[in-house]
Amino acid sequence: MSTIDTETKRKLREMGATAMLEALEAQDETLVLGMSFDERLRLVVDEAHSAFDHAKVEGLIRRAGLRYPAADLRQLDRVEERGLDRNVIAQLGTCSFVDRQQNVVFQGFTGSGKSYLGCALAKRACQHRIRAHYIRMPDLEEAWALAKDKPLGTTKFLKKYAAFSVLVIDEWLLDHPDDSMRSMLLELLERRYDTASTVFCTQYAKKDWHQRLGSGVHADAIMDRIVHNTIWVDTGTHNMREHVTLNP
Repeated sequence: MSTIDTETKRKLREMGATAMLEALEAQDETLVLGMSFDERLRLVVDEAHSAFDHAKVEGLIRRAGLRYPAADLRQLDRVEERGLDRNVIAQLGTCSFVDRQQNVVFQGFTGSGKSYLGCALAKRACQHRIRAHYIRMPDLEEAWALAKDKPLGTTKFLKKYAAFSVLVIDEWLLDHPDDSMRSMLLELLERRYDTASTVFCTQYAKKDWHQRLGSGVHADAIMDRIVHNTIWVDTGTHNMREHVTLNP
């Protein structure tokens, strides 16, 4: 298209159509010569939409707070050696578990790549335009403690963490949660039950969870909201930290 005047550029930016402007300016006149206005406009819109979509995905990934932003579910090392099921991983990569409001548990020994897998799954969700968030359980406990000291803090806390379509809780049950934390977990998981997907990364087998949750009625209720409709993935005993870079 012909050179765009300064005033038109200003109006496009003012309307938030920067992607359209950049696509217009980048269009190669020699390649579009002879095309109709409709054809050239379609090319510009396609290019602008592609840039907009990319920016949206990158924004979702950035806001997800991933421990390993470069994690990629499609590039896992030593899959067979670790005993991972490629079909299960591929199915997770479709993010169909989110549509079914299923939970996912990555359970295995220390260093077996649970955190990486949790981040890779959250990133994959972002690539599907699904709002995801990653947090370590010790950080979740700290955020809860801070929330309790603020007006309406607990209400805002629960609303925030219940809203993510995919919530990855890493280092699940690393410490024994106290009464306040157990009550919070029960309320949070109740709000997320049948509406969102929670991903748990833990070194503890399911048989140990009840005791680590205090063995009481809260433990019963929390377990009840997790173990049903959940995909369990054993990450094995292979220590991925023995490699120079963490790229499982």
